[in-house]
Amino acid sequence: MDCSAHLPDWSLIQSFLAVAETGSLSAAARQLNRSQPTLGRHIQTLEQDLRCQLFERHPRGLSLSTSGSQLLPMAQEMHAQMNAIALSVAGQSQQLSGTVRIAASVFASHYILPPILAHIREQEPSIQLELAPSDSSENLLFRAADIAVRMYRPSQLDIITRHVCDLPLGVFAAHSYLARRGTPKTIDQLLQHDLVGYDSNDLILRTTRSLGWQISQKDFATRCDNQATYWELVRAGCGIGFSQIGVGRADPQVQELDLNIEIPPLPVWLAAHQAMRQTPRISRVWTLLATGLANHQYPSSC
Repeated sequence: MDCSAHLPDWSLIQSFLAVAETGSLSAAARQLNRSQPTLGRHIQTLEQDLRCQLFERHPRGLSLSTSGSQLLPMAQEMHAQMNAIALSVAGQSQQLSGTVRIAASVFASHYILPPILAHIREQEPSIQLELAPSDSSENLLFRAADIAVRMYRPSQLDIITRHVCDLPLGVFAAHSYLARRGTPKTIDQLLQHDLVGYDSNDLILRTTRSLGWQISQKDFATRCDNQATYWELVRAGCGIGFSQIGVGRADPQVQELDLNIEIPPLPVWLAAHQAMRQTPRISRVWTLLATGLANHQYPSSC
């Protein structure tokens, strides 16, 4: 990369990284909450400062030039270091106030967390809560969230985890479906019914096969990977499905089926960056979250 040794401003590097990762000025502007002309000026200034072209312009967007490709890993390392500094400074805050951002799955955000967060707000009115429903894995190292609620143990370095409980799972069907098709009493009868499953996610298939059920994706009459929508399909009467017992038993629209099977429970983990975990507001929300999740509608299981 034939660039000068002039040290660029961090904000220019940040803009370069956003454009490189999104492939366009408009997408980068949305990501950084800045205007598109501002991002354009940043890229132009950075190219002038470094005396090299960083992007190839195309009708559909921007692609990295050879020089830009060489700069990218260094910009990513700078981003990581800047976030590490921000985490270290933020972790020193001793105030029991401020904002705590919580990342959780769409299902947990919809059906489990709202009453728990309402209790946290009641207990700690000086702490504001942000809930980020997503089935992707938010990067705690980059402050995408302060605390993550996960149904698996996060394995990132510098992340503190805690196993909170195991949520039992059951088999459920809407009363409307059972009135139409009857109630299965055995596994063999169950497999003759309409089943609701996931689409590309093979979690249900792996679980049922571990129980000795010989079924494939085509045996599920209705399929959807979004777990909140999946549960709504069960509630609407599309077929028989699986859900957390705490959610299913609290829903008057569905009935739990007694098939004498033991489905492996769903583990619940909390995760936070180690630099932030002892910050008073995050520590307090962590504790209240753990208690609320452990007591979630089915306390004997946790």
